[in-house]
Amino acid sequence: MKIVIEKNIPFIAGLLDNVACVNYLAPEEITPEAMRDADALVTRTRTRCDASLLDGSLCRFIATATIGTDHIDLGYCRERGITVANAPGCNAPAVAQYVLASVLAWAEARRRVPVGIDAPFPLSGLTMAVVGVGHVGSIVGRWAEGLGMRVLRVDPPRAEAEGPEGFSTLDEAAREADIITFHTPLLRSGAHPTFHMADKRFFDSLQRAPLIVNSARGLVVDNAALVEALDSGKAGDAVIDCWEGEPDISPELLRRAFIATPHIAGYSREGKIRATTMALDALTRHFSLPAVAPVETIGFDIPEHPSAAAILASYDPFADTAALRSAPAAFEQLRNRYAYRPEVRG
Repeated sequence: MKIVIEKNIPFIAGLLDNVACVNYLAPEEITPEAMRDADALVTRTRTRCDASLLDGSLCRFIATATIGTDHIDLGYCRERGITVANAPGCNAPAVAQYVLASVLAWAEARRRVPVGIDAPFPLSGLTMAVVGVGHVGSIVGRWAEGLGMRVLRVDPPRAEAEGPEGFSTLDEAAREADIITFHTPLLRSGAHPTFHMADKRFFDSLQRAPLIVNSARGLVVDNAALVEALDSGKAGDAVIDCWEGEPDISPELLRRAFIATPHIAGYSREGKIRATTMALDALTRHFSLPAVAPVETIGFDIPEHPSAAAILASYDPFADTAALRSAPAAFEQLRNRYAYRPEVRG
């Protein structure tokens, strides 16, 4: 059998070479011609998996080493009998690390709140709205509460399925939150679409000039409307890791954002090991191949309530911001050559 693997996926090289013909390709090299005789594809978000890529291909299995499946036409794959596997939760601790480190850096810089060992609750008294309470949002909310914050959990599909107790609405978040952080998938239709859920109407409804954080999907936040909200003072600051139009990002938002990074919130060493492991497990099960796993392992559990000092010591968002601001045209290179950081350990 033949497997096409995006060559930027870490910790995977060589693991399947003894059981299949493996072709490691850059995203731009994963073309209809490359996929014509491939039985399977292992990819990330930069490869659009749809009819234009897969019509006429032998491919019957796609594994994406990512949480999201926005880049995969799931309806087309169902019609063609192509099994799709993703890696839910693989980078959730890394994104939580990114969000809380950025929020703590913002509190220290903008609110002049100390965040050292002698200040165990530097965010006490602030309200954070977590929009989307899945794998990532659940950890973000738990860690934020551990840092003394009040947390509003906004998740209409879960509230609908589980009942409203314990959940808030987006309107309540707009009224009450000092920080609003997005952790939703990108949904363009259905009962609860998320495309541009943070739009001009939403920003105009903000009451507390909150910090806006997007480490979910670029199209969840209308970038032009956010720039306008920042300029008008309706939004106080922004932390942006996911952008509309990547890699051609908004220069205005790049200038205005407090922290601006090249879609690397989930880029931890441990997160990449989890993602690759989940993709390999799904592929080997599907084709009844011998199980394989990355040589590197993680070796510690996700902490329940890491301290502010531990979070800040584990990641410096200003270094990645400086790199992107100095070379915005290098967005993809910064992302693909990123030195995976270790996750926070308590």
